Amino acid sequence: MNAYDKIASVVQQVTTGKKTTQEAIDAISTKDLTECLFSSSQGDTSGPLATGIAASPGAATGKLCLSVDNVLDTVDAGGAAIMVAMETGPADEPGMRWSAGIVTAHGGLASHAAIYSRGLGLPAVCGVNDLTVQESSITVGSIVINEGDIISIDGATGELFKGTIDISEAETPEELDTLLLWCDEARKGCLGVRANADTSEEAAEAIRSGADGIGLCRTEHMFLGDRLPAIRKVLTAEDEKSQRTALIELRDIQKQDFVNVLEPMEGKPVTVRLLDAPLHEFLEDNEEQNPMLGLRGVRLALAIEGLYRTQTQALIAAVEQRIEDGQIPAVEIMVPLIAIEKELEAILEAIAEEIQKSPIPIPLGTMIETPRAALIAGELAQHVDFISFGTNDLTQMTFGFSRDDVEATVINEYIKKEILEESPFSTLDQIGVGELIKAAIEKSKEANPTIKIGICGEHGGDPKSIRFLSDIGVDYVSCSPPRLPIARLVSAQQSIL
Repeated sequence: MNAYDKIASVVQQVTTGKKTTQEAIDAISTKDLTECLFSSSQGDTSGPLATGIAASPGAATGKLCLSVDNVLDTVDAGGAAIMVAMETGPADEPGMRWSAGIVTAHGGLASHAAIYSRGLGLPAVCGVNDLTVQESSITVGSIVINEGDIISIDGATGELFKGTIDISEAETPEELDTLLLWCDEARKGCLGVRANADTSEEAAEAIRSGADGIGLCRTEHMFLGDRLPAIRKVLTAEDEKSQRTALIELRDIQKQDFVNVLEPMEGKPVTVRLLDAPLHEFLEDNEEQNPMLGLRGVRLALAIEGLYRTQTQALIAAVEQRIEDGQIPAVEIMVPLIAIEKELEAILEAIAEEIQKSPIPIPLGTMIETPRAALIAGELAQHVDFISFGTNDLTQMTFGFSRDDVEATVINEYIKKEILEESPFSTLDQIGVGELIKAAIEKSKEANPTIKIGICGEHGGDPKSIRFLSDIGVDYVSCSPPRLPIARLVSAQQSIL
């Protein structure tokens, strides 16, 4: 019995009294849901050109496109586009959004292309070592494929094909909605499930997919594509006057961004992470070394006076707008990349005056992304209402792995040689990173018994990771909208153990 029929049958057995809802929840596996939610390659696919990192599930066929313009032209002409690049960045956002799938030569499960693809529910293959991108063609090993030729990908296996492949399209039975509602009832008061969402479209998708709220709204993702100049003005201002002008422009843009995200949420909580922009993704010809460990997050905010205060003003203005429109929103503010208690104190002091002006209470929190933050979590917890673990960064910093490129160059080989069983960016490393999280939770709750604990890294959508996180006292997980049904199922299964 395929997954579609299995889900339909299980729900029907409950309606006829042959199973309880708990038995139905236990009867469905995450593999069953994945089969229904994501397309997959079928038939003879024995001849892939190359295999990279399986970065986002699903399968797609389309014309090879090497630029945003070519993606848009292909889609405008009624075709499907597969966007291929050495790596992607914020300027590629319009092309990525309209693609049927994405391929990159560099990167892994936590790269820009992978995270963005999962958020959109697009298949993606990253870290294809044999791939070289030229101006109007790509080379895979010794094979040259010209722009406009047909290629195919399977994001669940990491395979890249020349030409078309047979694809089994995702198909969900109408009974799935009923099953997931039973899951929500079962997990009520236990592990919450939120979404990572940065736009009105993603927020709306989160609501349709059953999210309890937004656990991570990444404000830097609001400055992609043609929005890049606005953030670049802030980052490159040469004097106080131009800096002030750039921040005013940012505030006006951000207010509408926040209004757009809040509107579909119907009063459910939205956790807004203040700007965390690795400079190499946002500046042209940026020469910063180790940018993921450099001037970003709270460090950037302390270097650019008024940055986080401006974002807070924009959020409060959006709250006021939604109240005028008849909605009482719920928002939380999260400070990223803290490693020193006084960093957090300085930011909270900088935005305190704005917070006092808010017409609604705004809980304040911080991300635990650095090992040092995990170790001093008790001290940090005294200043905030919640903490949320950014497990992508916490994993890279704990292992000393660069999340941008280590999977293709190291982790695949480690798995082949049985040094690692699986990528720690896919499933949380329980005995290393997991122990840091566990200790941080214990210290946080000891210092602040009412503190709320969340997870907003991509591990929030991985079944094995969710089970571990539930067991150690996490209050909610947050993941990309397409993975929400899986998180709802696993959370329910944990609650009825």
